[in-house]
Amino acid sequence: MEFDFATLNEAVAAAAPDREALVFRDRRLTHGQLAERSRRLANYLLSRGVKVERERSELAGHESGQDHLALYLYNGNEYVEGMLGAWKSRMASLNVNYRYVEDELLYLFDNSRAKALLYHSEFAPRVAAVRDRLPNLEILIQVADSSGNELLPGAIEYEAALAGASAGTPDVEPSPDDLYILYTGGTTGMPKGVLWRSGDIFVAAMGGRRADRTEFDSVDQIAEQVVNAPSMKAVIGPPLMHGAAQWTGFIMMHAGMTICFPSIPEKLDGPDFLSTIQREKAFTASIVGDAFARPILDAIAEGNYDLSSLKMIGSGGAPLSTANKKALLDAVPGVTVLDAIGSSETGVQASNPSTKGSEISTGNFTPGPGACVISAELDRKLAPGDDEMGWFAQEGRVPLGYFHDAEKTAKTFPMIDGVRYSVPGDRARLRADGGIEVLGRDSVTINSGGEKIFAEEVEHALKQHPAVYDTVVAGRPSDRWGQEVVAVVRLREGATATPEDLLAEAGKHLARFKLPKAFVFRDEIERSPSGKPDYRWAKEQVS
Repeated sequence: MEFDFATLNEAVAAAAPDREALVFRDRRLTHGQLAERSRRLANYLLSRGVKVERERSELAGHESGQDHLALYLYNGNEYVEGMLGAWKSRMASLNVNYRYVEDELLYLFDNSRAKALLYHSEFAPRVAAVRDRLPNLEILIQVADSSGNELLPGAIEYEAALAGASAGTPDVEPSPDDLYILYTGGTTGMPKGVLWRSGDIFVAAMGGRRADRTEFDSVDQIAEQVVNAPSMKAVIGPPLMHGAAQWTGFIMMHAGMTICFPSIPEKLDGPDFLSTIQREKAFTASIVGDAFARPILDAIAEGNYDLSSLKMIGSGGAPLSTANKKALLDAVPGVTVLDAIGSSETGVQASNPSTKGSEISTGNFTPGPGACVISAELDRKLAPGDDEMGWFAQEGRVPLGYFHDAEKTAKTFPMIDGVRYSVPGDRARLRADGGIEVLGRDSVTINSGGEKIFAEEVEHALKQHPAVYDTVVAGRPSDRWGQEVVAVVRLREGATATPEDLLAEAGKHLARFKLPKAFVFRDEIERSPSGKPDYRWAKEQVS
């Protein structure tokens, strides 16, 4: 049996209508209230004429027959309601990077063919600047905030839209074929819209497996899980425009648990993040690699927080270095740090749990269902013990393709021996014990003197030096080497370190040919709101 998100949400709400589903600032919504508010949004969208033009069976993998709702929001209940409301009207929601400037927004709204836009008032001036060039954009729904920006002409205020709409079940029949759309971050190229069937992404990343990794067989099984679930809360640190944050949130909600957002959604604020954990007595919290870990560790050192409820810290979306894993385990007694890996094109693929006193590593993962390594030539699946570098891949439940891009779809989702795989571009080795060593994204690999050097492994080595707060590595042209490795480094406040000091530390962890040939020191390292390094920015710094 397969599932759609509208049916899942209503089943959870029916099983635990009075249990808290979402906490943000002074708003606390139960599963029943969240379901009702999302039905109201769905009915408003339907009243505005949204519809399904063509069903999945009539379409190629890179095509969509549904209308699309773009979510241009900070974290909060409106983001979750927007996703649910879209699904309940049979629209497909999609994520918008709230740091985008006018040209980037124009590209994304045009590329996604968004018919409706749900946005915070803070972003109204940017929306106003591009809307006349977007003939497909017909519906504007504006969420009030503290910006003081007025309602755009033709837009409706969010709460007014809900208040004027029916709370009844929308008059559509959602399907597991309905789309889940996730736009990639665009840190190495233009963003691409990854198209998933709801039935597939639910299993791949959003709670569709039991603890034993088998798939659910019925809605009743899911409802039973909700009824029997312990009272647990998760603090979601990353922005919901990042896939890992969506996945963590919906895993919790599909289990009938509670998601909590820090009060400051515009950025990671360490004290606010920790205060939310303390106030809500959260069992788990989600972060994105070192970009989140470092400010959180600083806040722990400077403050006095009761984190005794916290038993799990989940990290995904960007590397979490060994040094920061150890620091988190030292700072929060009894916690497990779960480093997970996946991508917009694969879902959650593998994990690496660490506890105090255990062997701690970065880049070594235990694969989940369907995770595998494909040969460098893309002609076979590797077996344990095959001593070669290949591609980190996923089989089974994988996306349909990239929105209106047949060429990239064929390249990223190849057929090998009759099986369709997702191969988004990470290099990996399959160890003899079945574990997977993930080396890094091939698109940011540096070819120096004929040797492939992965930016992430150099970054990881440099972060072992106690003076390094953050770093990102890029290649630049070299007459001698073709390309040479250059590190952009942010030192800790008050700390000092020379290039020689950093090379000495990195040399303990890397072969000599991988060491940076030069260093550039900066007061800040540019990253996306989700914590991913901006390699285009890094190349500009080293050129």
